[in-house]
Amino acid sequence: MSWHKTSDPDCPATPDGAIETVVVPRAHDIGGFEVRRALPAVGRRMVGPFIFWDQMGPGEFMTGRGVDVRPHPHIGLATITYLFEGAVMHRDSLGTAMEITPGAVNWMTAGKGIAHSERSPVAVRAHPHKLYGIQSWIAMPKDQEERDPGFDHYAADALPSWQGEGIGIRLIVGAAFGMASPVRPASDTLYADVTLAQGARLALPRETEERAVYVLEGSVAVAGTTHDQGRLLVFRQDDPITLAATAPARVLVLGGAVMDGPRHIWWNFVSSSKERIEQAKADWQAGRFAAVPGESEFIPLPG
Repeated sequence: MSWHKTSDPDCPATPDGAIETVVVPRAHDIGGFEVRRALPAVGRRMVGPFIFWDQMGPGEFMTGRGVDVRPHPHIGLATITYLFEGAVMHRDSLGTAMEITPGAVNWMTAGKGIAHSERSPVAVRAHPHKLYGIQSWIAMPKDQEERDPGFDHYAADALPSWQGEGIGIRLIVGAAFGMASPVRPASDTLYADVTLAQGARLALPRETEERAVYVLEGSVAVAGTTHDQGRLLVFRQDDPITLAATAPARVLVLGGAVMDGPRHIWWNFVSSSKERIEQAKADWQAGRFAAVPGESEFIPLPG
């Protein structure tokens, strides 16, 4: 999705020694639909390669309405769209046209430059419909920031999953919990969708350098402190971390290797170089990005 200006998420005082940062997302409205942003935050810009994290919804659209994100550009990152409810049609300047539905993954690599749009499918608009999901951006290692753009789709049944002891795990990206995802990131990345019955306990992988949990629904306790939904919990490196569900919960586990240096964000551009972002701004302004086939609209460069 395109970047929308909002105030930075809050990072209140850390409640216990196991957690380095607690991020409280800020909500913003994109035309009758609420989005909550957890990354980047003032107190935490990234977790592993994750540099942007938005919760979309849950929200409901009336007949004839839907999401309409016009074509916009990206550089230096990969985007991940992961839905719990609803559908989104992705179109990009490579000629890709792919509808994503719950449990599947759309992985778009921007590299040196790509433009795309995201809209509610025509068939879905024929009746009231819901949309609920996560949009995240993955920063690329410096030696991959200018790679060729690409797009990969993974069906829901292609992602490994496990059930037992009141726990359900769908591994979206990475290798963890005895499973390996077919999604191939540019650097070490962990991303998992986890459901927990009340009283269930889950130990997080210690081999992942930076780890966080986004509490999507319900509540979990860490080291005796309970955290409700809508919180991003960033953990200290190397500490043993166990989540205990104090109510039925759904959490997203995310993280990976520490990025090779800081990254700059301006609008939809991510880069290790401020000069490269300036070039991307000029390229979009001048119409030098490839167009998205079938689209006549676009989002102009912010003033």
